[in-house]
Amino acid sequence: MKPTKKRIGRLLFILSIILFIFQMGYLFLNDTYNLEYIDNRLFYVVNTLIVAGMAASIFLLFIIPKTWKIISSVTAVILILLQGGLILNHGQQTKQIVSFSPDMKNQFVLKEDRKTGEAVYYRTYYRFFARPKEVLPYETQGKFKLKWLENDIATLTYRASDNSIHQYIGTYGARDSGISYTYVGPTIQGQWKGNDARIDCTPKGISIDYNGKSGQYYDWDNVVQFGTIAIVLMRDGEAEWTIGLNEHFQSHSNDPKPPSGEITLYRASMDRVEPVRLTFIE
Repeated sequence: MKPTKKRIGRLLFILSIILFIFQMGYLFLNDTYNLEYIDNRLFYVVNTLIVAGMAASIFLLFIIPKTWKIISSVTAVILILLQGGLILNHGQQTKQIVSFSPDMKNQFVLKEDRKTGEAVYYRTYYRFFARPKEVLPYETQGKFKLKWLENDIATLTYRASDNSIHQYIGTYGARDSGISYTYVGPTIQGQWKGNDARIDCTPKGISIDYNGKSGQYYDWDNVVQFGTIAIVLMRDGEAEWTIGLNEHFQSHSNDPKPPSGEITLYRASMDRVEPVRLTFIE
Protein backbone atom coordinates (compact mmCIF):
# COMPACT_ATOMS: atom_id res chain seq x y z
CA MET A 1 0.00 0.00 0.00
CA LYS A 2 2.87 2.39 0.68
CA PRO A 3 3.99 2.77 -2.96
CA THR A 4 0.36 3.34 -3.94
CA LYS A 5 -0.09 5.96 -1.23
CA LYS A 6 3.08 7.68 -2.36
CA ARG A 7 1.91 7.79 -5.97
CA ILE A 8 -1.49 9.17 -4.97
CA GLY A 9 0.21 11.71 -2.69
CA ARG A 10 2.54 12.89 -5.46
CA LEU A 11 -0.36 13.13 -7.90
CA LEU A 12 -2.43 15.20 -5.48
CA PHE A 13 0.54 17.44 -4.77
CA ILE A 14 1.22 18.03 -8.48
CA LEU A 15 -2.46 18.73 -9.18
CA SER A 16 -2.60 21.17 -6.27
CA ILE A 17 0.45 23.03 -7.58
CA ILE A 18 -1.05 23.15 -11.09
CA LEU A 19 -4.31 24.56 -9.70
CA PHE A 20 -2.38 27.11 -7.65
CA ILE A 21 -0.44 28.29 -10.73
CA PHE A 22 -3.74 28.37 -12.62
CA GLN A 23 -5.29 30.59 -9.93
CA MET A 24 -2.30 32.95 -10.03
CA GLY A 25 -2.69 33.20 -13.81
CA TYR A 26 -6.39 33.87 -13.40
CA LEU A 27 -5.74 36.70 -10.92
CA PHE A 28 -3.33 38.26 -13.42
CA LEU A 29 -5.84 38.00 -16.28
CA ASN A 30 -8.61 39.34 -14.07
CA ASP A 31 -6.54 42.36 -13.06
CA THR A 32 -5.10 43.02 -16.53
CA TYR A 33 -7.91 42.07 -18.93
CA ASN A 34 -10.98 42.08 -16.65
CA LEU A 35 -11.46 38.38 -17.32
CA GLU A 36 -13.67 36.48 -14.87
CA TYR A 37 -14.98 32.98 -14.31
CA ILE A 38 -18.43 32.53 -15.84
CA ASP A 39 -19.53 31.90 -12.25
CA ASN A 40 -17.43 33.82 -9.72
CA ARG A 41 -17.94 31.08 -7.13
CA LEU A 42 -15.64 28.86 -9.18
CA PHE A 43 -12.73 30.86 -7.74
CA TYR A 44 -13.55 29.63 -4.23
CA VAL A 45 -14.21 26.09 -5.45
CA VAL A 46 -10.72 25.95 -6.97
CA ASN A 47 -9.25 27.31 -3.73
CA THR A 48 -11.03 24.52 -1.83
CA LEU A 49 -9.57 21.89 -4.18
CA ILE A 50 -6.07 23.33 -3.67
CA VAL A 51 -6.35 23.22 0.13
CA ALA A 52 -7.89 19.72 0.19
CA GLY A 53 -5.40 18.33 -2.32
CA MET A 54 -2.39 19.84 -0.56
CA ALA A 55 -3.49 18.59 2.88
CA ALA A 56 -4.16 15.08 1.60
CA SER A 57 -0.82 14.93 -0.22
CA ILE A 58 1.07 15.94 2.95
CA PHE A 59 -0.63 13.19 4.97
CA LEU A 60 0.15 10.61 2.27
CA LEU A 61 3.75 11.62 1.56
CA PHE A 62 5.12 12.39 5.00
CA ILE A 63 5.11 10.77 8.41
CA ILE A 64 4.21 13.58 10.80
CA PRO A 65 3.53 13.61 14.54
CA LYS A 66 -0.07 13.22 15.70
CA THR A 67 -0.13 16.76 17.09
CA TRP A 68 0.82 18.24 13.74
CA LYS A 69 -1.71 16.03 12.00
CA ILE A 70 -4.43 17.50 14.19
CA ILE A 71 -3.17 21.05 13.64
CA SER A 72 -2.94 20.50 9.85
CA SER A 73 -6.39 18.92 9.70
CA VAL A 74 -8.00 21.71 11.70
CA THR A 75 -6.26 24.35 9.57
CA ALA A 76 -7.43 22.67 6.34
CA VAL A 77 -11.00 22.39 7.62
CA ILE A 78 -11.04 26.06 8.66
CA LEU A 79 -9.74 27.16 5.24
CA ILE A 80 -12.31 24.98 3.44
CA LEU A 81 -15.15 26.30 5.62
CA LEU A 82 -13.92 29.83 4.93
CA GLN A 83 -14.21 29.23 1.19
CA GLY A 84 -17.70 27.81 1.70
CA GLY A 85 -18.66 30.94 3.65
CA LEU A 86 -17.31 33.15 0.86
CA ILE A 87 -19.38 31.20 -1.67
CA LEU A 88 -22.55 31.78 0.38
CA ASN A 89 -21.71 35.46 0.87
CA HIS A 90 -21.09 35.96 -2.82
CA GLY A 91 -24.43 34.31 -3.63
CA GLN A 92 -26.19 36.81 -1.36
CA GLN A 93 -24.49 39.78 -3.03
CA THR A 94 -24.58 38.71 -6.68
CA LYS A 95 -27.24 36.92 -8.69
CA GLN A 96 -25.73 34.94 -11.55
CA ILE A 97 -27.30 33.34 -14.59
CA VAL A 98 -25.15 30.82 -16.44
CA SER A 99 -27.05 28.92 -19.13
CA PHE A 100 -25.66 26.57 -21.77
CA SER A 101 -27.27 26.30 -25.19
CA PRO A 102 -29.03 23.01 -26.07
CA ASP A 103 -25.96 21.88 -28.04
CA MET A 104 -23.66 22.96 -25.14
CA LYS A 105 -21.54 25.14 -27.47
CA ASN A 106 -22.60 28.59 -26.24
CA GLN A 107 -23.13 30.11 -22.79
CA PHE A 108 -25.33 33.00 -21.73
CA VAL A 109 -23.82 34.71 -18.68
CA LEU A 110 -25.43 37.49 -16.65
CA LYS A 111 -24.37 38.87 -13.26
CA GLU A 112 -26.58 41.19 -11.23
CA ASP A 113 -25.64 43.24 -8.18
CA ARG A 114 -28.53 42.49 -5.82
CA LYS A 115 -28.18 45.83 -3.99
CA THR A 116 -28.12 48.17 -6.98
CA GLY A 117 -30.12 46.08 -9.45
CA GLU A 118 -27.40 46.62 -12.07
CA ALA A 119 -27.14 43.59 -14.35
CA VAL A 120 -24.17 43.01 -16.67
CA TYR A 121 -24.15 40.74 -19.72
CA TYR A 122 -20.86 38.87 -20.26
CA ARG A 123 -19.25 37.52 -23.40
CA THR A 124 -17.69 34.10 -22.81
CA TYR A 125 -14.24 32.82 -23.76
CA TYR A 126 -12.93 29.25 -23.66
CA ARG A 127 -16.21 28.06 -22.06
CA PHE A 128 -15.26 28.92 -18.46
CA PHE A 129 -14.23 32.57 -18.68
CA ALA A 130 -16.09 35.76 -19.49
CA ARG A 131 -15.65 39.51 -19.84
CA PRO A 132 -18.33 42.16 -19.22
CA LYS A 133 -19.80 43.35 -22.49
CA GLU A 134 -22.81 45.49 -21.68
CA VAL A 135 -24.85 46.76 -18.76
CA LEU A 136 -28.57 46.14 -19.16
CA PRO A 137 -30.19 49.55 -19.73
CA TYR A 138 -32.70 49.30 -16.87
CA GLU A 139 -32.38 48.59 -13.15
CA THR A 140 -33.83 45.12 -12.67
CA GLN A 141 -36.10 43.54 -10.07
CA GLY A 142 -33.97 40.40 -9.91
CA LYS A 143 -36.46 38.17 -11.73
CA PHE A 144 -35.32 36.77 -15.06
CA LYS A 145 -36.64 34.29 -17.60
CA LEU A 146 -34.22 32.85 -20.15
CA LYS A 147 -35.21 30.97 -23.30
CA TRP A 148 -32.95 29.57 -26.01
CA LEU A 149 -34.74 30.11 -29.34
CA GLU A 150 -31.87 28.49 -31.23
CA ASN A 151 -28.45 27.16 -30.29
CA ASP A 152 -27.09 30.67 -30.91
CA ILE A 153 -30.02 32.86 -29.78
CA ALA A 154 -30.81 33.28 -26.07
CA THR A 155 -33.68 35.58 -25.04
CA LEU A 156 -33.67 37.08 -21.55
CA THR A 157 -36.99 38.54 -20.41
CA TYR A 158 -37.03 40.64 -17.24
CA ARG A 159 -38.90 43.37 -15.39
CA ALA A 160 -37.28 46.70 -14.63
CA SER A 161 -37.66 48.47 -11.29
CA ASP A 162 -40.64 50.42 -12.72
CA ASN A 163 -42.34 47.09 -13.56
CA SER A 164 -41.88 47.52 -17.33
CA ILE A 165 -40.95 44.44 -19.39
CA HIS A 166 -37.76 44.24 -21.42
CA GLN A 167 -35.84 41.68 -23.45
CA TYR A 168 -32.13 41.29 -23.99
CA ILE A 169 -30.85 38.91 -26.66
CA GLY A 170 -27.58 37.04 -26.55
CA THR A 171 -26.50 36.13 -30.08
CA TYR A 172 -23.58 33.83 -30.90
CA GLY A 173 -23.80 33.20 -34.64
CA ALA A 174 -24.63 34.59 -38.07
CA ARG A 175 -26.65 33.70 -41.15
CA ASP A 176 -25.89 33.85 -44.88
CA SER A 177 -22.29 32.75 -44.16
CA GLY A 178 -21.73 35.79 -41.91
CA ILE A 179 -19.38 37.50 -44.36
CA SER A 180 -20.71 40.99 -43.63
CA TYR A 181 -22.97 42.78 -41.17
CA THR A 182 -26.61 42.34 -42.13
CA TYR A 183 -29.87 43.83 -40.88
CA VAL A 184 -32.65 41.46 -39.93
CA GLY A 185 -35.49 43.61 -41.28
CA PRO A 186 -34.55 43.56 -44.98
CA THR A 187 -33.76 39.82 -44.85
CA ILE A 188 -37.31 38.90 -43.74
CA GLN A 189 -39.25 41.16 -46.12
CA GLY A 190 -42.57 39.49 -47.00
CA GLN A 191 -45.22 37.44 -45.25
CA TRP A 192 -44.57 34.65 -42.75
CA LYS A 193 -47.08 32.27 -41.25
CA GLY A 194 -47.05 29.84 -38.33
CA ASN A 195 -49.38 28.34 -35.75
CA ASP A 196 -51.92 31.12 -34.95
CA ALA A 197 -49.35 33.74 -36.00
CA ARG A 198 -48.54 35.83 -39.03
CA ILE A 199 -45.84 38.41 -39.68
CA ASP A 200 -45.93 40.99 -42.47
CA CYS A 201 -42.59 42.70 -42.93
CA THR A 202 -42.53 45.73 -45.26
CA PRO A 203 -40.06 48.55 -45.93
CA LYS A 204 -42.08 50.69 -43.48
CA GLY A 205 -42.27 48.29 -40.56
CA ILE A 206 -43.56 45.00 -39.14
CA SER A 207 -47.15 43.93 -38.52
CA ILE A 208 -48.01 40.95 -36.31
CA ASP A 209 -51.22 38.92 -36.05
CA TYR A 210 -51.14 36.56 -33.09
CA ASN A 211 -53.74 34.27 -31.56
CA GLY A 212 -56.62 36.08 -33.26
CA LYS A 213 -55.34 39.55 -32.35
CA SER A 214 -54.40 41.60 -35.40
CA GLY A 215 -53.08 45.02 -36.17
CA GLN A 216 -49.98 45.08 -33.96
CA TYR A 217 -47.76 47.36 -36.01
CA TYR A 218 -44.17 48.47 -35.31
CA ASP A 219 -42.23 50.96 -37.41
CA TRP A 220 -38.46 50.58 -37.69
CA ASP A 221 -37.83 53.25 -35.04
CA ASN A 222 -39.31 50.81 -32.51
CA VAL A 223 -37.17 47.86 -33.58
CA VAL A 224 -33.91 47.06 -31.76
CA GLN A 225 -31.43 44.69 -33.39
CA PHE A 226 -29.11 42.32 -31.50
CA GLY A 227 -26.17 40.93 -33.42
CA THR A 228 -27.26 40.06 -36.95
CA ILE A 229 -29.87 37.38 -36.19
CA ALA A 230 -32.48 38.79 -33.80
CA ILE A 231 -34.62 41.87 -33.22
CA VAL A 232 -36.89 43.09 -30.41
CA LEU A 233 -40.11 44.97 -31.18
CA MET A 234 -40.88 47.80 -28.74
CA ARG A 235 -43.97 49.80 -27.82
CA ASP A 236 -43.96 52.74 -25.39
CA GLY A 237 -40.50 51.80 -24.17
CA GLU A 238 -41.37 48.17 -23.42
CA ALA A 239 -40.45 44.99 -25.30
CA GLU A 240 -43.35 43.08 -26.84
CA TRP A 241 -41.81 40.55 -29.24
CA THR A 242 -38.54 38.96 -30.27
CA ILE A 243 -38.01 37.74 -33.83
CA GLY A 244 -35.03 35.45 -34.41
CA LEU A 245 -33.62 33.87 -37.56
CA ASN A 246 -33.45 30.10 -37.22
CA GLU A 247 -30.20 28.28 -37.84
CA HIS A 248 -31.13 27.14 -41.35
CA PHE A 249 -32.47 30.53 -42.42
CA GLN A 250 -31.19 31.85 -45.76
CA SER A 251 -32.24 35.29 -47.01
CA HIS A 252 -31.21 34.69 -50.67
CA SER A 253 -30.78 38.45 -50.85
CA ASN A 254 -28.32 38.12 -53.73
CA ASP A 255 -30.49 35.88 -55.91
CA PRO A 256 -34.16 35.80 -57.00
CA LYS A 257 -35.12 32.99 -54.62
CA PRO A 258 -37.41 33.82 -51.66
CA PRO A 259 -36.10 33.42 -48.10
CA SER A 260 -35.84 29.81 -46.96
CA GLY A 261 -35.87 28.20 -43.55
CA GLU A 262 -37.86 29.56 -40.62
CA ILE A 263 -38.02 32.51 -38.26
CA THR A 264 -39.17 32.42 -34.63
CA LEU A 265 -41.62 34.74 -32.90
CA TYR A 266 -41.43 34.94 -29.11
CA ARG A 267 -43.70 37.08 -26.93
CA ALA A 268 -42.20 39.21 -24.17
CA SER A 269 -43.85 37.96 -20.99
CA MET A 270 -42.81 36.70 -17.58
CA ASP A 271 -45.50 34.03 -17.93
CA ARG A 272 -44.86 30.70 -19.61
CA VAL A 273 -45.09 31.23 -23.37
CA GLU A 274 -43.81 29.10 -26.22
CA PRO A 275 -42.02 30.44 -29.29
CA VAL A 276 -43.77 30.11 -32.65
CA ARG A 277 -41.94 29.05 -35.81
CA LEU A 278 -43.04 30.69 -39.03
CA THR A 279 -42.31 29.94 -42.70
CA PHE A 280 -42.26 32.29 -45.69
CA ILE A 281 -45.47 32.32 -47.75
CA GLU A 282 -44.98 35.23 -50.17
